[in-house]
Amino acid sequence: MAKVKTSFFCQNCGSQYSKWQGQCTSCKEWNTIVEEVIQKEDKTSWKSSSSSIQTVSKSQLISDISSQSEIRINTCNKELNRVLGGGLVPGSITLLGGEPGIGKSTLMLQIVLQIGTTTLYVSGEESAQQIKMRAERIQSDSKSCFILTETKTQNIFKQIEEIQPRIVVIDSIQTLHSDYIDSSPGSISQIRECATELIKFAKETHTPVILIGHITKDGNIAGPKILEHMVDTVLQFEGDRNHVYRILRSQKNRFGSTNEIGIYEMLGKGLKEVANPSEILISKNEEGLSGTAISATIEGMRPLMIEIQALVSTAVYGTPQRSTTGFHVKRLNMLLAVLEKRAGFKLGAKDVFLNVTGGITVDDPAIDLAVVAAVLSSNVDIAIDKSLCFSAEIGLAGEVRPVTRIDQRIKEAEKLGYSSIIISKHCKVSNKDHKIGIIKVTKVHDVVRHLFG
Repeated sequence: MAKVKTSFFCQNCGSQYSKWQGQCTSCKEWNTIVEEVIQKEDKTSWKSSSSSIQTVSKSQLISDISSQSEIRINTCNKELNRVLGGGLVPGSITLLGGEPGIGKSTLMLQIVLQIGTTTLYVSGEESAQQIKMRAERIQSDSKSCFILTETKTQNIFKQIEEIQPRIVVIDSIQTLHSDYIDSSPGSISQIRECATELIKFAKETHTPVILIGHITKDGNIAGPKILEHMVDTVLQFEGDRNHVYRILRSQKNRFGSTNEIGIYEMLGKGLKEVANPSEILISKNEEGLSGTAISATIEGMRPLMIEIQALVSTAVYGTPQRSTTGFHVKRLNMLLAVLEKRAGFKLGAKDVFLNVTGGITVDDPAIDLAVVAAVLSSNVDIAIDKSLCFSAEIGLAGEVRPVTRIDQRIKEAEKLGYSSIIISKHCKVSNKDHKIGIIKVTKVHDVVRHLFG
């Protein structure tokens, strides 16, 4: 048996130190450094038997390496397949993070129940009866899904050798512990060691492993940052628990693009895939309301039509309020300054509230023009034509700037029945056969003149 080795780790960022100190020099947090055992005994392999043959890798010429496309495993979930780039790659490690109660466990349970092949769902947080109750609630059953309530990695690997699953789901990585590390579950060294064992298992057996991870109060995945570097794919499950819609984003993907997103609707029977999110993100008000504008945006590779709501009122208190939901408040302050300086609207003494409907957060600068239109509409209390939408960026000089992939935005607006769209004059529209009316403007003045005369 090897000598027991210890080291000091920061519980906030995972930095390692040779001795204890009060402040972590990496993240500047105080009293977060604790001593942990980093090696308890010699390790053989993830396998239970110690007779595994250790192979030595040899270098190869890059010209001698055969290039072949990865064989994807269909997850029977179109939104997840879209985000992963076509499905799960054998031997890949996927890390799924999200806030408590957002639906991570529900999504993964739906996947293992519907995929139709031998799967193993390992839970360190819930009992088998609780998982069965959730499976009955989502009205899904499977003859090939195995449930294991275990937190010790050595026992998990014994079950894996018996069952030989095609997909393994770990819920969650923070609850696992290994015999090779003598520290509590959830610590920096335990998370790193358990992840290392699972990665070695996945690569040797070509079995995809999905890890569910907790997140901190800052929104980052709990544990050492190296965990995100070790895995192949990092997915983030976002959404507001007060809204029914959830967005699955890819922050890292070695086998596909990180621009794709998946949209789900949380129902009593589980998570439902949303095939056309544009229709559900726009309210169905028949009467025209002031302060509402529709924008053609793009989330990842998918064009969306979203509704922007604004409320402008006289400030009751001394300092005007600027409040946003789903939009960056500093971006709103910049647009209000442009309207005051370049368009002559006196908004400095008024409260401005902005909301992106549906509970989603949008970073696309193409919604700037819709934000400006909604604010001006609420300010003068004149409703904007419901058949009109916007897609353009606003510059500091008050100019209307072009945005990327304008043809996709126009096509999405045309598909949903809008009669006209306002874009920048400098946009190059490649497809001239659009049936929707295209209005091109150069400055904010032109937009104001077109909307309000």
